[in-house]
Amino acid sequence: MSGAEVITMGCRLNLAESSALEQQLSDNAGDLIIVNSCAVTNEAVRQTRQAIRRARKRRPDARIIVTGCAAQVDPESFAAMPEVSTVLGNAEKQRPDLFLEKSRNSNILVSDIMTIEETAPHLVTAFSGKTRAFVEIQNGCDHRCTFCIIPFGRGNSRSVPAGSVVEHIKKLVDEGFQEVVLTGVDVTSYGHDLPGKPNLGQLVERIMRHVPGLPRLRLSSVDGVEIDERLFDLLTSEKRVMPHVHMSLQSGDDMILKRMKRRHSRALAVDLVARMQAARPEIAIGADIIAGFPTEDEAMFENSLKLIDDCNIVHGHIFPYSPKTGTPAAKVPQVTSKAIKERALMLRQKVAEKNSTWLGSLIGSTQNVAIENGGMGGHAENFAYVVMDRKMPEGTVVPARINKAENGKLQAEVIAQ
Repeated sequence: MSGAEVITMGCRLNLAESSALEQQLSDNAGDLIIVNSCAVTNEAVRQTRQAIRRARKRRPDARIIVTGCAAQVDPESFAAMPEVSTVLGNAEKQRPDLFLEKSRNSNILVSDIMTIEETAPHLVTAFSGKTRAFVEIQNGCDHRCTFCIIPFGRGNSRSVPAGSVVEHIKKLVDEGFQEVVLTGVDVTSYGHDLPGKPNLGQLVERIMRHVPGLPRLRLSSVDGVEIDERLFDLLTSEKRVMPHVHMSLQSGDDMILKRMKRRHSRALAVDLVARMQAARPEIAIGADIIAGFPTEDEAMFENSLKLIDDCNIVHGHIFPYSPKTGTPAAKVPQVTSKAIKERALMLRQKVAEKNSTWLGSLIGSTQNVAIENGGMGGHAENFAYVVMDRKMPEGTVVPARINKAENGKLQAEVIAQ
């Protein structure tokens, strides 16, 4: 195999940036492997190192360049790996020419991410087949949650001007994409750094107004404390904004939330979900929850477990806590690894139960499915995955009647149009 290969670890934003790199690197990139790393947990870093070693075994003659958050935070450790030719930071990731240089004075090129004030000069986009496009509208984070290293990998929050976002989405719609997902590190902080300080609700309004041909708009993970009245109204009353809200909750215990330096309380999260589902009952709630944060006792954990019921969480991302060097949470008394694993399992089981009950409640309903994955399935508006009874054209939205739910998926028959 020759040419550039990009291996992506971690989040949707990394995926989008990898897609942008693949599009920009010419066919004459040479025998090149780019590993776009993740630093969100120690496990993510371990998996990045494992991916590097596997890549070397597969393609022993390729140059391996490591970039991304783990490379930004700890470049020296990756540069010391015998498999690695070059380490590039997250700012340097936006420059394809640097990946083509085959010799330089140092094998580390990582600038101070905190000095970066702009997003990439191009709009970073990833694609799920011909159906869904993930568009970066924001990068970086101004908050300092005590468990999180990502601000030191991504820098401070910076937003893409609304006009550029709108024009880019217009082009995607013209190309036939049915759904756009707005993505970033801290999406709900959008606009604070732009002239006039627009917010995410204003951006969504602008997209809805100026791109009337866009059938479906979805938001990636949001911070509930930033959902103002305008954004709330759009989530609950604008039919082209999908009824699926994924919230960065992290814990269901107020003391743990304070120790995490989160800005919301348990009551705020529960109340927000109750108001959203009262206004738009079909809204499906997703959430990130950390199991075993330092000092979490059994009662605190029970509050997180109960949150799954209290917030009707049917799409859950459960993260076993992993201490990250350089974060405040790594310096305080830790929960045992045994307890962390047990709590993570209990949270996953609880979410699976909620998901199963929710999917069962959809049997007999009609869902509009955005066809992906070669035509045999795709996501409904509420983000449930639907397997179709026959192959449909990828890149279309098809109504389907749900007749079964099993293994975390819905089975459906296409409704003749």
